[in-house]
Amino acid sequence: MHPGAVAVPTTPSTRPETGQEPAGLPVHRPPAADLARAAGEFLAPSAPVRLGDVVPAPESVAEDPAADFTLPADAVIRVSAGAAARDVAGHLAELLRPATGCPLPVTGLPPAGADRLTLTLTGVTAGAGTEAAGDAVTAAPATGGNARTIAGTDPADDLGDEGYRLDVTPAEVRITAGTAAGLFHGVQTLRQLLPAAVESPTPVDARWVVPGGVIVDRPRFPYRGAMLDVARHFFTVADVLRVIDHLARYKLNHLHLHLTDDQGWRIAVDSWPALAGVGGATEVGGGPGGHYTTADYRRIVRHAARRHVTVVPEIDLPGHTNSALVAYPELAPGKVAPPPYTGTEVGFSYVDPADERTYDFVDDVLGEVAALTPGPWLHIGGDEAFKVRGAAYTGFVERTQRIVAATGKTVIGWHQIAPAAHAAGRVLQWWGTNGDDPEIAESVRRGARLILSPGNHAYLDMKYAPDTPIGHDWAGLIDVRRAYDWDPGAHLTGVPAEAVLGVEAPLWTESVTTLAEVEFMLFPRLPALAELAWSPRATHDWAGFRDRLAGHGPRWSTAGITFHRSPEVPWPVEPTDGDRGPSRRIPTQPGPDAAETPAPTAATTDG
Repeated sequence: MHPGAVAVPTTPSTRPETGQEPAGLPVHRPPAADLARAAGEFLAPSAPVRLGDVVPAPESVAEDPAADFTLPADAVIRVSAGAAARDVAGHLAELLRPATGCPLPVTGLPPAGADRLTLTLTGVTAGAGTEAAGDAVTAAPATGGNARTIAGTDPADDLGDEGYRLDVTPAEVRITAGTAAGLFHGVQTLRQLLPAAVESPTPVDARWVVPGGVIVDRPRFPYRGAMLDVARHFFTVADVLRVIDHLARYKLNHLHLHLTDDQGWRIAVDSWPALAGVGGATEVGGGPGGHYTTADYRRIVRHAARRHVTVVPEIDLPGHTNSALVAYPELAPGKVAPPPYTGTEVGFSYVDPADERTYDFVDDVLGEVAALTPGPWLHIGGDEAFKVRGAAYTGFVERTQRIVAATGKTVIGWHQIAPAAHAAGRVLQWWGTNGDDPEIAESVRRGARLILSPGNHAYLDMKYAPDTPIGHDWAGLIDVRRAYDWDPGAHLTGVPAEAVLGVEAPLWTESVTTLAEVEFMLFPRLPALAELAWSPRATHDWAGFRDRLAGHGPRWSTAGITFHRSPEVPWPVEPTDGDRGPSRRIPTQPGPDAAETPAPTAATTDG
């Protein structure tokens, strides 16, 4: 998973690290007013948005400079019937109201057809005519810039489970999709096509112009995700909700939560209450830890679902279990409780694979977590169990796979579970650094699918550069170009593209302690990995991506998102002393999106 350069101890050390922040980490905490001023300076020179500036790159872009749409003060959002589509319309309204000051009421449209949903943004006076026009809007010829076209594209084409078509004319913006997820992704594209100031939490005096033309878009891979390690350092529900919003912004559709590890157990299990009460009371560095109650976890799942993000819970087994053994010594070999662990070494702990009580534990825990999780996946970890070898290890994994199947879920495990017998539908998450892995290729031949998380491209806990103040470098330094310059469909020798379920960007948190530090490690690499997972291979181009990404810096500043001002990217303005960008200055105050907004009504959704 993340071996680093540390030795594997035979017994864990109980000596706590010093403090909550990694030793020697310079952390900049300017007051909120300074951050707001820096964001305003950063926004001033932003260039007009073009239709082709979207991240991830759409499948097809046909620009029409004569067809720009300007948002009128009386704008309304009209949407197809149905609660899911109306919820997406409410989300769009919530995104646009703060900065534009427009009321943006949400009203109904006649049904668009059994296989289509439609959402339009238009003025009141234009509404009747544009509704009647339906999908008569056609793509104009591509003109200049980064325009990309695919011949024969038509709104009647199959957009799949997540695709959408966006038409922009002087009269309206129209998003058409086959599902609410597709509508939602179209809304995220529309969000990017408005000026960066649309991310402001307060009204801005601006012309809200959307560039004219047509986008037709659908994802390359069905699984596009990121992982947040909440076990090494605990992060609050509000922090997790904000991370979900970041994923949704870039059309990522899975959040993998690493809920358990040696340093802490983060989810309540009714049948084994000490797991959270005792096992959750620690974290790296000796902090207080924490855990999610059942209600907390449901809140996370609910927030994610409204953004069409699937939560993937991980209960790491049979290793990485010191926190569980502290709570329940009966699970430990020798039945002796180890001391709590607050360090960062790996590989020393494991549940006893020879004791039936262990499988009672596994059955109870996975059963309860599965019941709380509407998504199809359960992640069982399986990595770095160095003391459970051979038949003991494969036997444990095979039995655990059967337990997962009995819950109705599909098993995911780190690629170390490959030697175990194949289970129907199982997915291996590969985090290696060498693309020639015969064991994984053989597992694919036996029917496994893969999520690719190569440590030297996708691990977001790796440093950007030698002087990055937090993070690791065991897999190398990962700047933005390294995160972007690889092809998931051809990365592993002997593994065809059709065996790749998708891409996931893990963020381990041994050295990451605050939400601002989470964001600093996510941005700007997360959009790079999102583009690999979403966009057609033919659109991948570092120079074009770098230029498109640069325009997102002002958006992040306006939204209060901390990010690394990579020297590889031509950001619009040089940083000032108060800017949040330089890699040695990491503010810890969350931006205005940090708090959860009320549950959706007919016209609103979670922020």
